[in-house]
Amino acid sequence: MIETSLTSNRYQQSRSRLETYFDKTARKAWEDLTSDVPVSGIRATVRAGRNEMRELLLSTLPTDMHGMRLLDAGCGTGALAIAAAQRGADVVAIDVSGGLIDIAKERAPGHLSIDWRVGDMRNHSLGIFDHVVAMDSLIHYDEADIIGVLKAWSQRANQVAFTFAPGTPLLHMMQFVGKAFPRSDRSPAILPVSEAKLSRDIGEALPEWAIDFTQRVSSGFYKSQAMGLSRL
Repeated sequence: MIETSLTSNRYQQSRSRLETYFDKTARKAWEDLTSDVPVSGIRATVRAGRNEMRELLLSTLPTDMHGMRLLDAGCGTGALAIAAAQRGADVVAIDVSGGLIDIAKERAPGHLSIDWRVGDMRNHSLGIFDHVVAMDSLIHYDEADIIGVLKAWSQRANQVAFTFAPGTPLLHMMQFVGKAFPRSDRSPAILPVSEAKLSRDIGEALPEWAIDFTQRVSSGFYKSQAMGLSRL
């Protein structure tokens, strides 16, 4: 049986580690990574991969989003939230890191409809949405907690697009090799999961939902798999 409790100890521990990392250790590194300033070769591949993934996720959204609500879950420094708001969406952008939210607020044009929040992306008080997008915010959680988060979103959205770390031998090897690099060049710990098992468990946990697409982005040290779900 898959554990999907919103009070999962694993989830809370992972969330606490991410908050510490982004607010106390790597805020400046992520501010640089998500800007145009020069970065190291490793980070350059991650930047390119993240840009490609963001464009992929945006391509699954309507070009005209006026009258629609979108939750950017794990919004980071806000690039996807800003792009969705520029299409007319009413965006709620939430992240565990107050430091990243501060950067996002500084970068966002003031006329856009974006409600910036610091908190838990599963929180029911965030409201009902047409779309939920979670770019690389679930890659730090194990497969059971991913299912738990998807179940929480399924109660208040019609479409969900998210990414996860694909459980491939190459990614496992690159994680091991990556530990040899300086800490300043490391990303937060990620937990690869099996696409086949995740798909089966989504079918079991969310029988009223269908998987619309799955697509991988690979750029050097950036490996991430996008998956889209919609209510039947």
